[in-house]
Amino acid sequence: MTQAQPTARERRQEVSRADLPLHCPLPGMSLWDSHPRVYLPIEATGEARCPYCGTLYVLKDR
Repeated sequence: MTQAQPTARERRQEVSRADLPLHCPLPGMSLWDSHPRVYLPIEATGEARCPYCGTLYVLKDR
């Protein structure tokens, strides 16, 4: 049985302060399903969601 792939709303990425300024897509993400680069303000709340793909980014070293 194959495992279902997560939907966009279920994607979660942990990032560190070394990754700031945060943008989506991240380096290393596949190009075939990319969207325009968007910078995400994560510093104030510790998390941000990409408006294009729905990936939730969480700052792990707040």
